[in-house]
Amino acid sequence: MFQGILDALTGKLNGCQVSGVLVLQLGRESDVRHRRLSHAPPQGTMGSEPGPVQIVTVCKEDHSFALDTEALEGVLLAPEIRDKHVVVLSVAGAFRKGKSFILDFMLRYMYRKDLDEDWLGQDNEPLTGFKWRGGSEPETTGIQVWSQVFLVKKKNGTEVAVLLMDTQGAFDNQSTVKDCATIFALSTMTSSIQIYNLSQNIQEDDLQQLQLFTEYGRLAMDEIFQKPFQSLMFLIRDWSFPYEYKYGLEGGSMFLDKRLQVKESQHKELQSVREHIHSCFTYINCFLLPHPGLKVATSPAFKGQLSDVAPEFKDQLRNLIPKLLSPEKLAEKEINGNKVTCRGLVEFFKAYIKIYQGEDLPHPKSMLMATAEANNLAAVAAAKDQYYRNMEKVCGGDLPYVNPASLEEKHEFYLQESLHLFSSTKKMGGKEFCNRYRDQLEAELGEMWESFSKHNQSKNIFSAFQTPAVLFVLVCFLYVLSGLLVFIGLATIAFACDCLLGLAMLAMLTWAFIRYSGKYRGLGGAIDETAGIILEKATLVLNKSRPEVAERKSR
Repeated sequence: MFQGILDALTGKLNGCQVSGVLVLQLGRESDVRHRRLSHAPPQGTMGSEPGPVQIVTVCKEDHSFALDTEALEGVLLAPEIRDKHVVVLSVAGAFRKGKSFILDFMLRYMYRKDLDEDWLGQDNEPLTGFKWRGGSEPETTGIQVWSQVFLVKKKNGTEVAVLLMDTQGAFDNQSTVKDCATIFALSTMTSSIQIYNLSQNIQEDDLQQLQLFTEYGRLAMDEIFQKPFQSLMFLIRDWSFPYEYKYGLEGGSMFLDKRLQVKESQHKELQSVREHIHSCFTYINCFLLPHPGLKVATSPAFKGQLSDVAPEFKDQLRNLIPKLLSPEKLAEKEINGNKVTCRGLVEFFKAYIKIYQGEDLPHPKSMLMATAEANNLAAVAAAKDQYYRNMEKVCGGDLPYVNPASLEEKHEFYLQESLHLFSSTKKMGGKEFCNRYRDQLEAELGEMWESFSKHNQSKNIFSAFQTPAVLFVLVCFLYVLSGLLVFIGLATIAFACDCLLGLAMLAMLTWAFIRYSGKYRGLGGAIDETAGIILEKATLVLNKSRPEVAERKSR
């Protein structure tokens, strides 16, 4: 009897144990599922929860850039991913155009794509991930990456690491053109998929800015034998003309073909912009995305809940994001045809940031500054050309020697004419900016005057033979002096004069050889300089002696 009771109790205990295990297992699965559905808090760090990590910061005072190497290595050098080929998806464009907003839907897709239900989530669920908000002020600064790198298995069985990157918006009220160009260039150089986030349309200035930013990136790269960048997608937000080109990739491709078409009837400048963009990217496409709805744009209480988002926007999100992030669409990062690992990407970031921290690259300028600079340089060139042509008529080419005083008078007249031409030319940039180029013009005209003066002096026959004439007179003088010294019994001093006479003759013969052969020009210059000093000293002595002689005669 006791044995039966004991068996019954044991059976109940086992049953409770089994059900407890089942409850515990279900609880764990529910917890995992919950964590996948709410993948991150609005702001995260590299702690237990994934979140955005700042890897490139911009110093607002001196507009310099710094790479947080430790943070970057913490993301990319985890043992399970560091040797995997990396896929980097980056979003760049003007500020306050919803870059972080769209990236958070990509995060939601990466966390939920393997679940049975709709990855977009529930209607009342807030959107978390990269920090974003409504309003007119910028939010993201520098470059951020998501702390969790996603491992995705492709159809061929290989695993790749997917990294999502958010960038500071361009053209805010605190960033210079160099800041914007550097951020865009860094993100383009390090990404395999660059999304160029634009509002409503592709304007010509959007293409010109893309040309500037990609060229700034290409300058920083080593010699390349292929197109320097991989994939570019124009993501046109708030597209308002679906009756011309329908939403999505198909309508976007047709629209992009028309925008980037190179025609013979186009101006050379427009052709150049389009040819440059085609030469920079291996693959270019476009996606037309509708407006997300009035509540999204105007409500300060909007937190990303789908109930406030327009249905057509949600439909196009379901179309867009799998086209970017599904396993068969992922493209590994390549540089010069070689696939890059997470470990390698860290090294490329270090190398690229050093280039942009240095002064080797030219500083990109605003369109106004570049135009004003070109405008002033053209005025400088015109003024220099006028001065050169006028002076050539006076003393250029085969024209005879001109008296130096007369030549200087002509120089002063034509100098003022050229400066007046520069001042009277309409230029951009303002007075202070233009004055810098006027100073540059004066300095360059001064150099041209020195050149004309020397050229004119070389036409003077005596000047051309000044050195041999001085040396010949010196030889004669020393010869006569030596004879006189011997005559009065100063043989030792006469011997010294003979030595100097020999040196003078040797110098004269050497000078003749140098002029004939063109060799040893440095030595020839030294002989000319010495002869000039001798002539100058002799002239001073003679000039001093003349007043004394005149005074004696008057007595």
